[in-house]
Amino acid sequence: MCGITGYIGYRDAYPIVINGLKRLEYRGYDSSGIMMYDGENIHLSKTKGKVSDLESITNKEEERKVGKIGIGHTRWATHGVPNDVNSHPHFSQSGDLVIVHNGIIENYDSLKKELTSRGYSFKSDTDTEVLINLIEEVKKQEGCRLGKAVQLALNNVIGAYAIAVFDKTKPNEIIVARLGSPIAIGVGKENSEFFVASDASPFIEYTKDAIYLEDEEMAIIKIGKEVKVRKINDDSKVDPIIQKLKISLEQIEKNGYDHFMLKEIHEQPKAIIDTYRGRMLPDEGIIRLAGIDQNINKFLNAERIIIIACGTSWHAGLVGEYLIEDKARIPVEVEYASEFRYRNPIITSKDVVIAISQSGETADTLAAIKLAKSKGAFVFGICNVVGSSIAREAHAGAYTHAGPEIGVASTKAFTTQITILTLIALKLASKKGEISKSELRVFMQEMQLIPKKIEALLKIENKVKEIAAVYKDAKNCLYLGRGFNFPVALEGALKLKEISYIHAEGYPAAEMKHGPIALIDENMPIFVIATNKGHYEKVVSNIQEIKSRSGKIIAIVTEGDTQVKEIADHVIEIPETLEALTPLLTTIPFQLLSYHIAVMLGRNVDQPRNLAKSVTVE
Repeated sequence: MCGITGYIGYRDAYPIVINGLKRLEYRGYDSSGIMMYDGENIHLSKTKGKVSDLESITNKEEERKVGKIGIGHTRWATHGVPNDVNSHPHFSQSGDLVIVHNGIIENYDSLKKELTSRGYSFKSDTDTEVLINLIEEVKKQEGCRLGKAVQLALNNVIGAYAIAVFDKTKPNEIIVARLGSPIAIGVGKENSEFFVASDASPFIEYTKDAIYLEDEEMAIIKIGKEVKVRKINDDSKVDPIIQKLKISLEQIEKNGYDHFMLKEIHEQPKAIIDTYRGRMLPDEGIIRLAGIDQNINKFLNAERIIIIACGTSWHAGLVGEYLIEDKARIPVEVEYASEFRYRNPIITSKDVVIAISQSGETADTLAAIKLAKSKGAFVFGICNVVGSSIAREAHAGAYTHAGPEIGVASTKAFTTQITILTLIALKLASKKGEISKSELRVFMQEMQLIPKKIEALLKIENKVKEIAAVYKDAKNCLYLGRGFNFPVALEGALKLKEISYIHAEGYPAAEMKHGPIALIDENMPIFVIATNKGHYEKVVSNIQEIKSRSGKIIAIVTEGDTQVKEIADHVIEIPETLEALTPLLTTIPFQLLSYHIAVMLGRNVDQPRNLAKSVTVE
């Protein structure tokens, strides 16, 4: 949700921290702030708005940039409105301690009342200021060092957090801790410098060595010494594992594109290939998925599969439901992770749960996983970020290999998730004998062609721009699809909402008659998926119903279509493919359409208002 970054070492900290904040801004951009320690004094700069607004402040006074130690924060607001005062970092009452925090302290109100009774006053409305004063109070009462004070304080906290804490009376160390929110520590040569960040992107040009804290762990970082990691609940020592980072600087830059979202749309052919590479062997008729292979009986003996996810990942899960039920003939239910655990669901040891999340940190999905595990279910994770919380919490899983996705509106994560789900469906179908060897080969050969077909489809961008120009001022839009493409209609509507702020609804095409048809008039654009595979004649009838009520029809059809062309106001053609694979193609025009409408409206495409890339709070 929020982004944390920090540095302690021999370099000037400011450029490292400020550039780190820019790379983490996808996590939240309501406000930002930075603390610099120059060896004697703390300089605190923070403001409502983006990191560029913060730079405007620091550029006016060079002393704000001086120092070899710094911590920074870019915020997605939870407690307290986005303003200068509520921005992080936060001081303790004495002014000695400084904190940045990602997460929510649920019992902050009771803690605040207790601290107020002890003489503390508060300048902000945040739970974070409560936490830093609690740490100060513990440090004072117990007469202990900062690390111990942080540990004791966190044992009195209910909620989720990733924190970095600095004490100017002990200026050679930074304390970090996590529960439910990610934190990474970059380790310099011979422990001469250290980097702290919500993910590794802020420090990949300085070091490839990183330590990822697990839940309920804290680390004491001191220059010239190895990182000490301890369990928060019992102070037991943990041997930190240093991992080698595999991401490159090129992957997290725009590389000539105007926006990350556009870059990521165009990266989909490669991302899909990277996801199925080594897993799909069409000539041999083999699918290799280690997480499935090693637990095949769990899947084959499952009474049902429950897919849990949020947002775009939930839409991918719906496509997965169609795929697995159609091919493998196993019952599938798709659940919103945010609702799953609150409705007292029936889960047994005979269930398999597939949890889907791009970031692997989605709080609701993590909580749903823990519930499923407590009931004895087998949990299979699908995520994009290696070493993420969901990857560690699941019994087994598969990574999508989409590469870093910076744009808040998910694109390549969606298509790579569908790719994994397709492989799972085919694997299970093959093992159950629901698909012949020859059918499997044909399917995989078709799937191999999808990246090339997406590349061809991306060349329609100018046509999409023309359509976008016509409908950019629409107030409401309707997206319709059937079968495998109903979830794509939902996803298309979500994309438009997310980045253009135009109200849109996704519906099964036949359901239009059960309510939404009342909305249709000459001002209502209706985006219809009408490929020649799957319920084509029915969808054509739905289009006729729209036309008779003067609705504006933008149809996605298969190349060579004539029937819909005669009716629709605009037509976008996609290459021919198998029905089950059409979602990988039909989603592309919707992604491009949303992007270009948002650009024409002057929206911040990569950082849409009120959203963040990774939702790490409930």
